[in-house]
Amino acid sequence: MQAVLAEKVTSNQIKSPLNYIGGKYKLLEQILPLFPKEISTFVDLFAGGCNVGLNVKAKRIICNDNLKFLVEMYQEFQKHSLTEILQHIENQITAFELSLTNEGGYKKLREHYNAHKNPLDLFVLVAFSFNHQIRFNNSHEFNNPFGRERSSFNDTMRANLIQFVRKIQALNVEFTCFDFEKFDFSNLTENDFVYCDPPYLISLGTYNDGKRGFTGWNETQEQKLLKILENLHQRNIKFALSNVLQHKGKKNQILQDWLKKNNYLKVNYLRADYSNSNYQTLVRKKNTSVEVLITNYEVKKPKTLFD
Repeated sequence: MQAVLAEKVTSNQIKSPLNYIGGKYKLLEQILPLFPKEISTFVDLFAGGCNVGLNVKAKRIICNDNLKFLVEMYQEFQKHSLTEILQHIENQITAFELSLTNEGGYKKLREHYNAHKNPLDLFVLVAFSFNHQIRFNNSHEFNNPFGRERSSFNDTMRANLIQFVRKIQALNVEFTCFDFEKFDFSNLTENDFVYCDPPYLISLGTYNDGKRGFTGWNETQEQKLLKILENLHQRNIKFALSNVLQHKGKKNQILQDWLKKNNYLKVNYLRADYSNSNYQTLVRKKNTSVEVLITNYEVKKPKTLFD
């Protein structure tokens, strides 16, 4: 097991219009240089807001998520022109009198969406929901509260949506909806690449509390995912796994044991201020989250811990 610090590069990236908890947009400049240079099929197994999938260079891109309402929204973005999408959003804002303060209008739209499940209405809801987040209860009803005086379909969100829609239409991204255990890896070859950004076992978030309409992430699922990655390695298929080794004093013992067992794995440490820290400094800080990208291949010319 090799430990390195990711080297940061600068470039322009597409930002998801969704504020997905655990999204990797801010880490893209550290993560993307660690990916293989030549990728035939790229699989984003836990796509979420698609910040990674839409910024990867590959001949074919598959973005998978087990939340069908999210996937249906992306597929709807591909079916309609940008003009049609923006017009629908503006029409619903007018029809329900949505604003920074009209909670009643928001609740009426939420009720309307839960009754009809129009994928484009989901985006309108997210625009005015608390922290622009997607949240479903166990009955598959959208239940994120109103983002009073904070959330709206503002200029930044509009710009991000326009770039996002143009990119997924230009790339012809394939959106699939499978639980990670049921995704079909059988057609992948040595030229393909699988990226995994699962819910983090030792950190808390709405994606990990069973309130996205599905059960939360647990130790059994963590073990199953790691087994899938081992099987991919046996087939010479490259993969990268985003995760945390430590979070607010907690350690992911399952992940650490897995790293010790498989010496072919490489650990790349990700930090916004990594240039002023080394790994020993990170792990000594009790409240620090040590985020990593684990790969089953050697990254060319990595920056070492002591550079």
